[in-house]
Amino acid sequence: MLLAAYQQNYRPIADSVGWSSLVAVLPLFVLFVLLGVVRMRAWLASLIATAVAVVVAVAAYGMPSGDALNSGALGAANGFFPIMWIVINAIFVYNLTVVTGHFDVLRRSFASVSDDQRVQAIIIAFCFGALMEALAGFGTPVAISSVMLMALGFEPLKAATVTLVANTAPVAFGAIAVPVTTLAGVTGLPLDGLGAMVGRQTPVLSVFVPLALVFIVDRRKGLRQTWLPALAAGVVFGVFQYLSANFWSVQLADIVASLAAALAVVALTRVWRPAETYHEGAADARDEAPGTAPAGSGRAAGGAAEGPRRDAPLDVFRAYAPYLVIIVVFVLATRVPAIQGTPPTGVGRSGTGIESVTRIVDWPGLHITNAAGGAVATTFKLNVLSAAGSLLLIAGLVTMALLGVGPLRSLRAYGRTLDQLKYAILTVMLVLGLGFIMNESGQTTTLGLWVAGAGGFFALLSPVLGWLGTAVTGSDTSSNSLFGALQVTAAHQAGLSPTLMAAANSSGGVLGKMISPQNLAIAASAVGMQGKEGVIFRRVVVWSVVFLAFMCVLVYLQSTPVLGWMTV
Repeated sequence: MLLAAYQQNYRPIADSVGWSSLVAVLPLFVLFVLLGVVRMRAWLASLIATAVAVVVAVAAYGMPSGDALNSGALGAANGFFPIMWIVINAIFVYNLTVVTGHFDVLRRSFASVSDDQRVQAIIIAFCFGALMEALAGFGTPVAISSVMLMALGFEPLKAATVTLVANTAPVAFGAIAVPVTTLAGVTGLPLDGLGAMVGRQTPVLSVFVPLALVFIVDRRKGLRQTWLPALAAGVVFGVFQYLSANFWSVQLADIVASLAAALAVVALTRVWRPAETYHEGAADARDEAPGTAPAGSGRAAGGAAEGPRRDAPLDVFRAYAPYLVIIVVFVLATRVPAIQGTPPTGVGRSGTGIESVTRIVDWPGLHITNAAGGAVATTFKLNVLSAAGSLLLIAGLVTMALLGVGPLRSLRAYGRTLDQLKYAILTVMLVLGLGFIMNESGQTTTLGLWVAGAGGFFALLSPVLGWLGTAVTGSDTSSNSLFGALQVTAAHQAGLSPTLMAAANSSGGVLGKMISPQNLAIAASAVGMQGKEGVIFRRVVVWSVVFLAFMCVLVYLQSTPVLGWMTV
């Protein structure tokens, strides 16, 4: 019976935050060394790091071993639902287009905009990926965009790197702005104010992300020859993300921005061409990643093997239809009150509409209080209809009808999806278990208090907390849950703007997503590089740190008179 309440202690070592932080950081240190230096498989590295977190929780923090393991179980449950539930059904929708050949039609449609892979990286990884992030988030854009790039001739490692780096600027407003909404909930600050402040940070970052993508694809030559569409995409995305977050709708910021950026690039390609056309010249990636593309639909480098083949307008529409269906389903489910209904407020209470079957239950046997004696939430939300993954499944059922895929064929596609993601599912469940153990035992708060002790310079380090939280959990939403309230407390202690610091947590968090083990596992599974997550990590970690440094400087300047005019 695990009924006794465990009380967190944030200074278990010599009553010192500094010494305690050296111990609390051990699970993260082990995880990143195993991934980046040893190049161990992500699921195995995550398992070892989780074991270290249990040892630290029990030996250093005095947490009962049963509570530590139970916290890990709660994290693992959250890793599968809602996170991997989203990814599974997103990839299922994609695989439906694969088995019918409509993915090839979609690929040719994107290729018709430009046959230059640097421009394709902007359109698919940045613009289309941002739209997928806006609708589903939680790894969906990484999974879908990377295989689309491979189908256009990108080498697997480069496809994974491009999509992970691209999946930054839209993350704070991803999944219909769930990270910002969560941040408002845990801090008590107004959603509109937080959304507006985040909308004055990530849009600045978005200007540089497409430039980074063309550099990754073709180094300095790529920058020289395709800086114009990259800058156009980044600026338009940033402007519309700012406008929507500040004046129109926080929830629709990424949808508006991604569509505007895509239209801008498409319009530009009608009057502009690069001096030279760049193609990777890679071998058929589908041979390296079975199940990620339809067999027999051969192509050469750059997707040019099929020549000037023109698809019928109806086929083109059906190729785009699954994503149009996703947009419609998500807009209806999240923006129409009669369909969405009222969320439940406790155990046994239900709302209306698709929230009618939602249940929020206390996790059995887990009772934790913080250092002040207040109860720590240990609940599990089972929103089987309103979850993003469930909405994607509904979109998949509609897609089956639109593409004419029968039940048996669809079941085989679903089975192939589960097989393709089996290691990603295991990794994500382990990583979330690690994050929950660190959070429930108090290790995460210890690290947060140590960073918050920087005083006036906390503004410079504030994004690091968000970055750290997302790197561990793979979710900006989870990072905001972990550190949002701490950011506000530290802001008050340092005499800084609580809204600015809370927003910095989310904006810094978006930069930790590309190095999170869960996203690395999803990317590796999508491009057929299972077990080589460490290789991908080494490719993206520099970009993560460089962009984080930029965000730290931006937030610090926003806390001073230099850029104070940008704050809400």
